[in-house]
Amino acid sequence: MKRGRGLFLAFALGLPLVAGCQQPAFGESVVSAPAAARQAHEPAGLRQALFAGGCFWGVEGVFSHISGVTSAVSGFEGGAKGAAHYERVSEGDTGHAESVRVTYDPAKVRYDQLLRIFFSVIADPTELNRQGPDSGTQYRSALVPLTEEQRLVASAYLAQLRESHLWRKPIVTRIEPFRGFYPAEDYHQDFIAKNPYHPYIMAWDAPKIAALRQLFPALYKPDFTRG
Repeated sequence: MKRGRGLFLAFALGLPLVAGCQQPAFGESVVSAPAAARQAHEPAGLRQALFAGGCFWGVEGVFSHISGVTSAVSGFEGGAKGAAHYERVSEGDTGHAESVRVTYDPAKVRYDQLLRIFFSVIADPTELNRQGPDSGTQYRSALVPLTEEQRLVASAYLAQLRESHLWRKPIVTRIEPFRGFYPAEDYHQDFIAKNPYHPYIMAWDAPKIAALRQLFPALYKPDFTRG
């Protein structure tokens, strides 16, 4: 089991030693994913979407810097409610994935645009049950549509990405049914904003936010949206 992130949290927060993200040597590579051929058409008003893309610190961090996103909450999706605790999920056998619930205004940023950002700067869709240095089923990449429109858009975009051949290896990101979302412990929420100089954040997640700013300047916002 990977213990790098867990050891830091235990030391800094006085918590029991748990498994977690390993401190990486380098950040992820950036891919300029294409704009979606099938755009999302959603009713007016705030919508929610779920994304699993490895360690939820970075996933939450990127979405929290996107214009139109009003909330990004780290949590667990895919397993039973009773197992939705960091120490338990880190054992890798609960069915849960570290995930982020994103609340957004489709008048400012569409679901298909969130998908494009996800695959460009957040998750490598060719890594099975891992992302970068973090391995285990809890670090899988997955899309969890909450509406039929999201499911159709996500399915079309994954097919489009497979046809683009941007990656040498096959795309393994899955579309998963919604089984419930359970927010993670408070110390995981807004982790990047609270701990900008954590070695893991600086090496692995800060480059994702820099890539967001570079690739999507019209959607990037400098302020971090908490909660």
